[in-house]
Amino acid sequence: MDKKINNIQSLRGMKDIKEQEGELFNYFISNASKIASRYGFSYLETPILEETALFKRSVGESSDIVGKEMYQFMDKGKNDVCLRPEGTAGVVRMFIQNKLDRAGGTRKYFYHGPMFRYERPQKGRLREFHQFGCESFGEASVYEDANIILMICEILKSVGIGYKLLINSLGCTKCMPPYKENLVAHLKDLHLCEDCDRRIESNPIRVLDCKNESCKMELKNAPKITYNLCEDCDDDFAQLKKILNDNDVAYEIDTNLVRGLDYYTKTAFEFISDEIGSQSAIAGGGRYDRLTEFLGGRTTPAVGFAIGIERLLELIKMKEESEEIIYIGAMCEEALEQVFHIVANKRKMVKVLTDYKSRSFTKHLENSQKLNATVIALIGYNELTNGTIWIKDIKLNQEKIILREKF
Repeated sequence: MDKKINNIQSLRGMKDIKEQEGELFNYFISNASKIASRYGFSYLETPILEETALFKRSVGESSDIVGKEMYQFMDKGKNDVCLRPEGTAGVVRMFIQNKLDRAGGTRKYFYHGPMFRYERPQKGRLREFHQFGCESFGEASVYEDANIILMICEILKSVGIGYKLLINSLGCTKCMPPYKENLVAHLKDLHLCEDCDRRIESNPIRVLDCKNESCKMELKNAPKITYNLCEDCDDDFAQLKKILNDNDVAYEIDTNLVRGLDYYTKTAFEFISDEIGSQSAIAGGGRYDRLTEFLGGRTTPAVGFAIGIERLLELIKMKEESEEIIYIGAMCEEALEQVFHIVANKRKMVKVLTDYKSRSFTKHLENSQKLNATVIALIGYNELTNGTIWIKDIKLNQEKIILREKF
C-alpha cells in the first residue's frame, strides 16, 4: 500500500502573494517605479545569490544579519554563497564591477525584489520579504539627500500611507572617531543588556538604538553625535532641515537614530508608522559615502533607501482607476469566435474581461458586476445574425444596440 503523502506546505516565514495582496503589491511597485523614474532613477536588477564575503564586508560581521540571519551555504562548486539579506550591497558590487566608480558622473538606480533573513517570523517580518529601493551614486550635495526624502514622501502619499519622518546626522571621519571615544567611555559605567555590552566593543553607536526599555533609561544622558558634529557636517544638517522646511516636509530629529557601520556618514532617516505596531519603520536609509571604498572601489558619495513592501500591504489604499473596464460575453456557442475577435482588438486600447463560455444574459450581468466592469457588451444569436452587439454603460445606466463594426 502506498504511504499517504501529506500536503506540502510553504516554508515557515515564506508566504504566497496572491489575489488582493497581489493587486496591492503590483499597485505599489507600479506607483513607486513611476515616481522613481520621474526623479531620474533607472531600473536595475541584481542577482538574488551573491558571495557571502560581499555582505560580511558591507553589512558587517558583527551585525545580527551576518551573525545570525543569513541564508548561507556552500554550493556545488565549494563557493561560500548566500541569499541576499538586503539590496544595497549588490548594487554597489555591480557599480564597482562595471568600473562605474572610475567613470565619474552620477548614476541612479531603483530596484525591487526578494530579500532573505532567517529571523523569527512575526507580523510585518518574514524570512522571504520584498523591498523597493533606490541608490544614488556620485552626488555629494545634501540636496540629493533631500531629493531622496521627498521621493519617499511622494511614494507613500501615492498609495495613501501616513507616516512620521525621523532624521539625524551621523557625522563624518572627522567628528565620528572622537565622538565614539566619548560614547564608549560613557557606556562603560552603565548597566546595559547583554547585546549592548557586546556592541560597546564592536559597534558602540548601535547601543543608542537598543529597544530594551531599561537600556533606554540608562542611555538618556549618553552623548549624541548630533551635538558633536564638525563644522561641515553641522552646516549640511542645517541645510537639510532648511530644505525640508522650505518644502513643507514635517520631520522630527531623533538623536538615537543611527547606522552602526563606518561607511555611513551624515544624513540618516526613517519613516515610521504606528498603524502596523508600535512606531514601526516602513522605510529607511541615509548617506554611505565610504561603502564603495569598503568594497574595493574608489570612494564615491552615495545615498539611498529601502522600503519593506509586505509591511505596507495592509496600509495601501488603492485609488479608484478611472480607466474603462469592458466585460464582453457570448450568449450562444456560435458567438464565441466573434467575442474572442472583439476582445483581442479591444485589449489593444482598454482593459477587457471575458469568459469564453456561453452563458445566460443574467449570468453575464452577475459576472460583470463581480468584476467591477464599467461597460457590458453581449452577443447572442440575434446579435450574431444581425451583425450587432448589445451594450450597457453602467455609470450612465444606458443600454443600446449598435453595429459590431462601430464598437
